[in-house]
Amino acid sequence: MVSKDSSKSSKKCKDEESCPEENPQKNVKCCLAVMSGKGGVGKSLVTGLLAVTLRKAGFKVGILDADLTGPSIPKMFGIKKRATGSNGKILPIESYSGIKVMSLNLLLDKEDDAVIWRGPVIAGAIKQFWTDVVWGDLDYLLIDLPPGTADAPLTVMQSIPLSGVVVVSSPQDLAVMIVKKALQMTRKLDIPVLGLVENMSYACCPKCGEKISFFGESNVDEITEQYAIELLAEIPIDPKISKLCDEGKIEDYDISFLNKAREVLEKALKDRK
Repeated sequence: MVSKDSSKSSKKCKDEESCPEENPQKNVKCCLAVMSGKGGVGKSLVTGLLAVTLRKAGFKVGILDADLTGPSIPKMFGIKKRATGSNGKILPIESYSGIKVMSLNLLLDKEDDAVIWRGPVIAGAIKQFWTDVVWGDLDYLLIDLPPGTADAPLTVMQSIPLSGVVVVSSPQDLAVMIVKKALQMTRKLDIPVLGLVENMSYACCPKCGEKISFFGESNVDEITEQYAIELLAEIPIDPKISKLCDEGKIEDYDISFLNKAREVLEKALKDRK
């Protein structure tokens, strides 16, 4: 477990009674969070694509969807089946390639039902997704965080033993400014940042292949230099990604541009062993 103190992150809580109880029905080797601080930059997309590339490399992968009020992971993976329980535990749903998924949308009667909860209730649900879900044996558990630096991200960073964080940004100056807030949060909580993924970096002309920067020149170098982190990938604006996500077929997308990111995540797993 990790520290209750909001200024540190460690393997054990100082106050054991306040820590989430361990779940004997899980053996997760490496927990990684995907965050931004900014909404609309594609955190869920990056989480899904990272899970797919790791699964295609032969790893056992799960996704904990901590974006409780705006979950989109089940839709991307075409999961419509409701999660069920057994002996007080929740069974995650597997995608067709074998990625285990737990999302609040898998517990709702209708996928478009609104979740109108205050912070403490959201924090409690996230803890339950860690303690009460039968994750089984996993090499990686990827945690899709909601925007911001408040209750939900703080709960994950203090309650789950993270091996690192992948930060997501986009080329706009406004997004870069908010992403810096997320990076400051990871520093204050002593969570290592594995690198940055820039989404919507460019589009390719379908006729000549020229790269077009719809949002102007990227400022990603400003972040990577200031915070001494790696640029893991630049994801293009590709209508095929949107189409496959809408159809629940994200696992069919060609993800070769995430090879560097996969290598960094594989190193994080090796460092845990």
